[in-house]
Amino acid sequence: MNAINPQAVPRQNQDYTLLMSMLHVSVSKHLLDEHFTLIWANDFYYDLIGYPQAEYEALYHNRPDLYYAQNLEDWHAIQQIVIGAISAGQPGYTTVTRMRRKDGSYIWVQLAATFVDEQLDGVQVAYTVMNNIDEVMQMRMEQSVTYDNLPGFVAKYQIGPDLQLKLLDANRKFLDFFGEDSWKNEDYPLFVENVARSAEQLEANRERLNTGLPVHFTAQMRGQSGADAWLQINAEQIGVKDGLPVYLVIYLDVTNETELRQMQTKLEHQAVELKAALETARKASRAKSDFLSSMSHDIRTPMNAIMGMTDLALLHLDDPDKLRSCLRKIALSSEHLLGLINDVLDMSRIESGRMTLNNEPLTLPETLENIVAIMQPMLKAKHQKFAIHLRHVRHEQLWSDPLRLRQILINILSNASKFTPPEGSITFTLEEQSEISGGYAEFRFIVQDSGIGIQPEFLSQLFEPFSRQMDSRVDKTEGSGLGMAITHRLVDLMHGKIEVESQVGQGSTFTVTLPLRIQQKTDELTTHFPDLHVLVVDDDLIMSETMTTALQQLGVQVTLAESGQEALRQAALIKAQDKQFDAVFLDWKMPDMDGPETARQLRHQISGTVPILIVSAYDWGDIELEARQAGIDGFISKPLFASTLCRALQTYVMGRTDVPAPPDQPAEIFAGRRFLLVEDNALNREIAVELLEQEGACVETAENGQEGVWKMEHAPYHWYDLILMDVQMPILNGYEAARQIRRLPRRDAQQIPILALTADAFAEDIALAKEAGMNGHLAKPLNIKALRKEILQQLKGEARE
Repeated sequence: MNAINPQAVPRQNQDYTLLMSMLHVSVSKHLLDEHFTLIWANDFYYDLIGYPQAEYEALYHNRPDLYYAQNLEDWHAIQQIVIGAISAGQPGYTTVTRMRRKDGSYIWVQLAATFVDEQLDGVQVAYTVMNNIDEVMQMRMEQSVTYDNLPGFVAKYQIGPDLQLKLLDANRKFLDFFGEDSWKNEDYPLFVENVARSAEQLEANRERLNTGLPVHFTAQMRGQSGADAWLQINAEQIGVKDGLPVYLVIYLDVTNETELRQMQTKLEHQAVELKAALETARKASRAKSDFLSSMSHDIRTPMNAIMGMTDLALLHLDDPDKLRSCLRKIALSSEHLLGLINDVLDMSRIESGRMTLNNEPLTLPETLENIVAIMQPMLKAKHQKFAIHLRHVRHEQLWSDPLRLRQILINILSNASKFTPPEGSITFTLEEQSEISGGYAEFRFIVQDSGIGIQPEFLSQLFEPFSRQMDSRVDKTEGSGLGMAITHRLVDLMHGKIEVESQVGQGSTFTVTLPLRIQQKTDELTTHFPDLHVLVVDDDLIMSETMTTALQQLGVQVTLAESGQEALRQAALIKAQDKQFDAVFLDWKMPDMDGPETARQLRHQISGTVPILIVSAYDWGDIELEARQAGIDGFISKPLFASTLCRALQTYVMGRTDVPAPPDQPAEIFAGRRFLLVEDNALNREIAVELLEQEGACVETAENGQEGVWKMEHAPYHWYDLILMDVQMPILNGYEAARQIRRLPRRDAQQIPILALTADAFAEDIALAKEAGMNGHLAKPLNIKALRKEILQQLKGEARE
């Protein structure tokens, strides 16, 4: 070995170190001994393994064999490669292996070593370059899983605007079946033949393919052997190339299934495999990861409130006000948690194709009144202005799914409230556009807000599952991120469309257009009041015009005032003519002079017998005391349908007592009634019994369906007035128990109302209950208002002999 000038060594080392660092890759120098001892390494080496140099040397003494002690299999593989290269007289070696990092994770690296003539203490030296190829390896492994391990033949196609198919990639099973020449596409006769065989199905799915939606169909195709096979084809877009969609297609052979049941079972099994396969093949969704993180937080928030308030309630059992406050907050948190869970279940049901609609009679006034009642607490909490407008509504009695229509509108209105600041405004408009063929009318539901608006880049993702707009002003807004996706899917199910317009900082407008079937009723607006003259007071011009039009259609003469002062002037004018109005319809919220003050002053101008009626979307319970003190006689809830105005005139002006809605129910509305509750869960049973007994009912219980049937069979004739039947129970489920009760040889078994109690409220569950002979359906957790309403409806309709 040549002698080295000691004074030159530091300078050489500095230059050497500088050169190795400038390479920006891991470079290290090793002895080719049994330990592969590390002599020197640059900073990138230590960065790659995650250890500082001093710590590495202290722990492993520059011995890679000690570093690999936890994964000897990888170490032995490297040893064999090094020994083999030396034995073969090679100048070095290259290999790919796993490298453990300090944090315990593993990455894939490529080792490229060069043997040099330099020796230290008689041992040859090697220089090694180590590159991080983890991302490349992960992609290779994913591709291997996607194409080699998926069931069936797998191919990737580019889809042209005229349904031209271009094969981009395929697995070995595909090429073995269709032939290696499949790459020639249209120059391969078998390819052309199979495309022609699928032409009808491709044409039927043209719009879906051109817009990137999933496609599923079955077609008969020929393999290169000449044999035909029935293939289930499942395709989903995975990307875009040259502006055209790229689809991953999986073919599953279903040729050998001869019996329908066997075919169905296999298809269901393959559908599960396909879903998992496509999920594996699909690029990991960042939005879904964000959803899981957000959902975890959102579920924990109401759960923490429920648990915390429960603890506080237990500590303040002797303080009724504090206890009441805690219970109210527990109830609100429970409702919020239930909403989150329902969103997830709804989305799961929609994506699996199990969501169906329950078509039943729908009354627009009742539906919108329910929606307003549900929205009032949220709007009230944020002091938001809420207006409801009707335009050209001619049909109020329709056929649809009331639950899903409410869900669509409440989702949109809730979003509008969430993303509108306090004191902001929200306007809801219902417009009947035109009557279309087949007894349907087209309705538009428009929700306009003055909120923060939607960022342009988020608009395209608005209806995607798990998506949320990233905005510091709404980061604390809780929700599942599924509401808009569910809304869009429900609108699709109802054969409608949803559109959105938005400007950041100026608000958003959602428009839902739905075809709704008209009930064949001809007596909706046959009542007229040609001798009546009413004063309408409202600063909202659209609302004033709507009311005026509706009243005039009823034959009523209308005088319009846009403010309290104008109302007083009109009252003075008619008084000077020695006449009076027959009624006053008065808005609650108006500038300058609000509804209560206008009513007080009007009482000096008009007779005390003239009814003054408040027209408002606010909760009557919140304003009733002030309204009564101001001389106001009654309340009409917006929106003002023609039927609503008709009932108001009949009740308050004509003095009819059979028109208004029934008064509040007495405290014990089920007094003298005996119910049979069939429920296997002790806690649910206790809650239901307590709720029903609070309403005056006598409740007997059974813990399973078999016991419920026995009690009904051995009870005296007409002993029970109604049966509440849980559907999921041991021994005998609720559906079968209901069927057995209906088959009992006694007349009251066919007549008694049976209500299903389930954890679901989907149309298919309601259909199962009806099929089993049940009269109605209640979803858990039980809501006292819904429970009371449904039972009263059943008891009202019962028939006895």
